[in-house]
Amino acid sequence: MGEALYTVVSQVRTVAGPFLTLLYPLYASIEAMESITKHDNEQWLAYWIIYSFLALIEIIIQPALETVSIWYDVKLVFVGWLVLPQFKGAAVMYQKFVREQIKKYNSKHGHTAFKGKNKFMDFMHDKKEEAQEYYD
Repeated sequence: MGEALYTVVSQVRTVAGPFLTLLYPLYASIEAMESITKHDNEQWLAYWIIYSFLALIEIIIQPALETVSIWYDVKLVFVGWLVLPQFKGAAVMYQKFVREQIKKYNSKHGHTAFKGKNKFMDFMHDKKEEAQEYYD
């Protein structure tokens, strides 16, 4: 009985991993890009930033992670927290860690923080208007 349960759990992990880390976020990102509001765009952009950083860290410390047998389970729980709309973990992580580090770096080096953000959003807004005019 224990071996059968292990096999089932193993199969669920095999399917849940790619679904939770890539397929659902990909779908939600496309939905966010097609929606009118920009709030969900920020959540999914934050997710991809955090997830990319996590993947990079995994590549760098792969030999050490091989010794931690529960790493994959911990990663799935963490990514679930990042992805699920009830938690908006990606936005929380971005605000508390990534954004704060960027602010510190910019103030230390005399850079203007987030200088290009408004220009990019204006560019995207103009493109959405052009697309809307095209389809009307």
